[in-house]
Amino acid sequence: MAFISVLLVAGCSSAAAPATPAAATTITNCGRQLSITAPPERAISMEQNATEILLSLGLAGRMAGTSYQTDPVLPALQSAYDGVPVLAKLYPSREKVLETRPDFVYSTFTSAYAPDAAGPRADLAGLGVPAYLSRFACESQPQSFTFDGIFAEIEEVASVFGVKDRGVALVDDQKARLAAAPSSGAGASVLWYYSGTSTPYVAGKGGVPAAISDRLGLSNVYADASETWPAGNWEQIAARDPKYIVVADLTRGGDGDSAQSKIEFLRTNPVTSKLDAVKAGRFITVPGSSLDPSIRSVSAVELVGAGL
Repeated sequence: MAFISVLLVAGCSSAAAPATPAAATTITNCGRQLSITAPPERAISMEQNATEILLSLGLAGRMAGTSYQTDPVLPALQSAYDGVPVLAKLYPSREKVLETRPDFVYSTFTSAYAPDAAGPRADLAGLGVPAYLSRFACESQPQSFTFDGIFAEIEEVASVFGVKDRGVALVDDQKARLAAAPSSGAGASVLWYYSGTSTPYVAGKGGVPAAISDRLGLSNVYADASETWPAGNWEQIAARDPKYIVVADLTRGGDGDSAQSKIEFLRTNPVTSKLDAVKAGRFITVPGSSLDPSIRSVSAVELVGAGL
C-alpha cells in the first residue's frame, strides 16, 4: 500500500531531518488552552491510537513513553515502536507519567486523564505539561467522528511537533486511499459487533462505524441508537436481520474477545445461528483499534469495502 511507503519515509525523515524550529504557541484543545513553548521532545502517548499517529509522523525519537496497546502494532511501525519505552500494559499512573519528565501528553480517550491514570488535564497544565485530547473524546461535547476531523487532528499534532510537512503528506495519502475505497454497499444492512456475548456492544451513531457506513452506502441496524456504542440484545439483532456482520478483533480482552471466538459464538448461539448472515458466513473482521478514531480508520473502510 502507498500508506506503508509514507510511513517509511516519515520514519526515516525523523532521523535525517530535525523538527522545524517553532516559536511558543497556544492552541485550543477541547475547550482548554494549551501553551506549547517548543516542539515536544519527550512526549507520552497514552494508548495505541495516539502512539501510531506519532509513529506515523516519524516521531519515535521524541517519545518518552507509550501505553495501552490493544492490537499488534502496524508492521511498518514495529521497529520504531520497539524503541519507545512502554510505561504500562494499560494506563500508567500519574506518578509514572511524571517520572518520565514529559513535555507533552497525547490521548485519544478521556479515560487517560482520570485520577487513577495520568490525572486531570488541568493538573498536568499546572505542572507545565500540555495534555492534548482527541476532539472525538472531549470531556464535554465531543465531536462526532468524521474523516476530515481525524485528518485535521493529525495535521494539528504534526504542527505542534514542528513537522507540518509530514502531517500534510500523511493526510494526503489517507485522503487518496479513502477516495479510492469502494462504495458498493447499496444500502445493505450491517451489524457492527464490537464486544460481549451475553450483552453485545454494537456501534450506534457518531463513531467511526457510522462514518464508514455512510462512506460505503451501508445501513447500520443500530443507527437509531442514541449512543456511539450502545448495548444491544440478540433477539433485537435477529429481528433486524443484518446482511453483514462486521466483527471487531480485540486482543486486549483475551481469547474471549477475539473475532474468531465471537464468530463461533454467533454460530452456536440458538438465536443468532438462524441469521442468514451467520449461515452464509457474511462476516467481515477488522482490528478493534480501527473502529476508534485513528490512523487505521481508513484501512477499516478498505477492509469492509473489500468484504462486501
